Amino acid sequence: MDRTPSSPSSPATLVIGATGTTGRRVTAGLVARGRRVKAAGRGATAVEGADAVRFDWYEPATWGGAVDGADRVYLVPPIGSADPAAVMLPFLREARAAGVNRAVLLSSSAIPAGGPAVGRVHAELPGLFEEWAVLRPSWFMQNFAGNGPHALSIRDGGAIRTASGEGRVGFIDAADIAAVAVRALTDERAPNTDLVLTGPEALSYDDVAALLGEVTGRRVAHRHLTFEQLRDRWAEQIPLQFATLLAEMDRSIAGGAEDRVTDTVERLTGRPPGTLRAFAEREMAGSG
Repeated sequence: MDRTPSSPSSPATLVIGATGTTGRRVTAGLVARGRRVKAAGRGATAVEGADAVRFDWYEPATWGGAVDGADRVYLVPPIGSADPAAVMLPFLREARAAGVNRAVLLSSSAIPAGGPAVGRVHAELPGLFEEWAVLRPSWFMQNFAGNGPHALSIRDGGAIRTASGEGRVGFIDAADIAAVAVRALTDERAPNTDLVLTGPEALSYDDVAALLGEVTGRRVAHRHLTFEQLRDRWAEQIPLQFATLLAEMDRSIAGGAEDRVTDTVERLTGRPPGTLRAFAEREMAGSG
């Protein structure tokens, strides 16, 4: 592993969303490898070992300073946008013109190239960059801890609410996503493909509720909602178009779209992905 300290003049890796769930882990992984990192966010928040830079998807005036001196970029789409391509594609063209030659995009296992939302960015990435990768992780384990959406629902009502029925999901730890991202950003050869990332087992939300109940020592139930009930619940917090997209993803889970596991994490990092039980014991034990 390359841990040689970076030179101030060496090309940087721009990490967009550097204080977010995957971004802060990607930043830490790159810094640990001795890479120069520009940690981008709306507040230019300092991240240990990285150069803070202000960046806002909706303020093009911030783009030039962010990409200056960078030759690769980790892309986290704008949160809550039903049409991220509208802002991301103009940025990516500017980044390519400024000398960025490798882009690693965080997408979703539920969204293929050319699909809705970030799917259009995925489809155009290979035409913009010679070196690229699209990470398509399954649902994050982090959704059940901290201030994740299911975590709040568990704390407030002792329940996980989905329209996923008995469908199963290969839940993945954000640490494993970040480990793959670091490899995609630093390996001599870029993946030049999309990578579907899962944990080691596919679980239903009934399974998840039972497991979290065991770990936390409190009762956790899975409340089965209809598509319409979930859509309307999300629409109280986010725009209807985006709420509908999220509810559609749950409906796809019910149909078996996420019932799979892949070996991608182990193949790229050399270690197996973490289990949901291990995650819960680390992040949630004693939270009952």
